[in-house]
Amino acid sequence: MKNERIKIRKTEILSDNWYILNKVTYDFHNKNGDWETHSREAYDRGNGATILLYNKEQRTVILTRQFRLPTYINGNETGMLLEACAGLLDQDNPEDCIRKETEEETGYRIKSVQKIFEAYMSPGSVTEILYFFVAEYDAQMKVSEGGGLKEEQENIEVVEMNFDEAITMIETGELKDGKTIMLLQYAQLNQLI
Repeated sequence: MKNERIKIRKTEILSDNWYILNKVTYDFHNKNGDWETHSREAYDRGNGATILLYNKEQRTVILTRQFRLPTYINGNETGMLLEACAGLLDQDNPEDCIRKETEEETGYRIKSVQKIFEAYMSPGSVTEILYFFVAEYDAQMKVSEGGGLKEEQENIEVVEMNFDEAITMIETGELKDGKTIMLLQYAQLNQLI
């Protein structure tokens, strides 16, 4: 369904070095009935998927820790971020993507995943929709050490931690990744663990 209040005038590529940064000029029909011209930048990196692996019996979750340059630039002293496993869809559907990413990053081959919701994570500047999943794991599902793919320059540490400790880390500000906070709070609200 097309929005009749928006008319795209021009799209310019500002950068296509890593992903695509576009400058979009458009007309917007405001609530007063006037047309206004706006210009905004939108970063298109594709859509992604993320997952919280949890173990009910052990009351644990699997998270990852890796260096994130944007957080380092914005005041994270080490640049290391504790977060849920995630990845870009590329050409995969969300379920296939998250199964693949889970095995590459965490070393666990999960049997079934449950999609819980999808969300725009930074709609003011990034086009990405993130698909959120949860899945149970146990020791028998571990097929490798994980850590990501060398060819993608991933240096991921796999972190198994107590669920209550992870929730406390949200409260203390030690855990600052939005998608991870959303997944942990979903698990808490829905009493998954």
